[in-house]
Amino acid sequence: MEKRLRCEKLKDKLMTAKEAAAFVKKDMTIATSGFTPAGYPKAIPLELARRGEAGEKLNLTVITGASVGPEIDEKMTNAGVVARRFPYQTDRTLRKAINDGKVKYQDMHLSHVPQQLKAGFLGHIDLAIVEVVAITEEGHLIPSTSVGQTNICVEMADQVLVEINTSQPLELEGMHDITELPLPPYRKPIDLTRPEERIGKPYIECDPDKIVGIVECDIPDSPAPIVEPDQVSIDISKNIIRFLKEEVKARRLPKNLLPLQSGVGNVANAVLKGISDSDFEHLTVYSEVLQDGIIDLLIAGKVDYASGTSFTLSPEMNARLGEELPKIKDKVILRPVEISNNPGLIRRLGVIAINTALEFDIYGNVNSSHVSGTNMMNGLGGSGDFTRGGYLSIFTTQSTAKKGLISAIVPCVPHVDHTEHDVMVVVTEQGYADLRGLDPVERARKIIENCAHPDYKAQLEDYLNRAIKESPGQHTPHILSEAFSWYDRLKETGTMKIDQ
Repeated sequence: MEKRLRCEKLKDKLMTAKEAAAFVKKDMTIATSGFTPAGYPKAIPLELARRGEAGEKLNLTVITGASVGPEIDEKMTNAGVVARRFPYQTDRTLRKAINDGKVKYQDMHLSHVPQQLKAGFLGHIDLAIVEVVAITEEGHLIPSTSVGQTNICVEMADQVLVEINTSQPLELEGMHDITELPLPPYRKPIDLTRPEERIGKPYIECDPDKIVGIVECDIPDSPAPIVEPDQVSIDISKNIIRFLKEEVKARRLPKNLLPLQSGVGNVANAVLKGISDSDFEHLTVYSEVLQDGIIDLLIAGKVDYASGTSFTLSPEMNARLGEELPKIKDKVILRPVEISNNPGLIRRLGVIAINTALEFDIYGNVNSSHVSGTNMMNGLGGSGDFTRGGYLSIFTTQSTAKKGLISAIVPCVPHVDHTEHDVMVVVTEQGYADLRGLDPVERARKIIENCAHPDYKAQLEDYLNRAIKESPGQHTPHILSEAFSWYDRLKETGTMKIDQ
């Protein structure tokens, strides 16, 4: 701890997690560090869960950078501690509580949250609980494996609790670039034109008098295992690589592409593996999450530089992180989410955005978050930030789900996260549809032909052809009484397939 707690003024603030958790009172709004299950506090949330298990009704509003680990989203939810949650989650327990109406939840664009916090849209923050690898001599905070909106949490909270996590490698120090945007009006341009540029400080400024407790913690991050890509994910990856090569051939992309962004999951890892096996080189990454595939590309020399806000690593890579950091430290920057996900910067840098959909419809509208239109899955996360600003916006999904009982391409999605206006390319294992420059009916025909599963292609063609004949408007033809009938059929029969 001597190497980590360097501020003499704060050394008498060391306490147990139980003592620190006592600062949390009923009906408080607390903000935590963490973006994906990385860099989030662990010891204090576990104590809050124990208080809930003992019958205490804390009724907390919990605001994080994005999803966090089980110590918050699972344990605290199970204990009845969480009453309201922003802005994104991936935990099964919390998801069920949200869909059962037990936890109030607002899904938000992640780049919107910092400004809304600073402007007071989400209420007053009573307490921030943040994880760091060290505290400087001046009392400033050095984040661990994520930044997210930790800097905003610290700034806006009345009081701050700090967990110094000794399981996080000290080599993380120096990898962060902390910049904060003022509220409007008359904001100046963000002075960033390349992913590798630094424009901020390697720590989060913090008034030491705001820190009321410091807890030593050795609990590692709890990342989800990375599953080896299956054949469907590999085929999707091949279709994306094929599309990118066609763009280079047509001189719409340079040979080393443009800065890449990818979401999290099997398809994203398959895409990164495909890039690793391709002849693309000297690539750059401007993303929100940096996962195993990007670390491997950095080590292999395929990626020259990567900028994000979080490491989202498998348990295996997480265990190797301290060993790998010296090899990549000068090639990686972790930034606040209001920089990493800033749509203006994404547009300026010309990012190629690759994200995952639950489903999309024949006109190119994408549902990323709601199963059958009503049940929240995870949320849209930062996909909208990159889709709206990207030079290219690509969405992927496998063409069917539940062993073919569900089509991921439907006449009309029952929930829209990304409209047809922002979606340029859709990809399944069947192929890709480039939607640029096409009117709605042209898009529909291309999506059905190139992306739909053979089991559903005839049904989709039949719907479109009848809609063209029967719809009163021919720009985006629909049979409104039938547009969502596929979901009715699924509920009644267990499949979207029509019984021939």
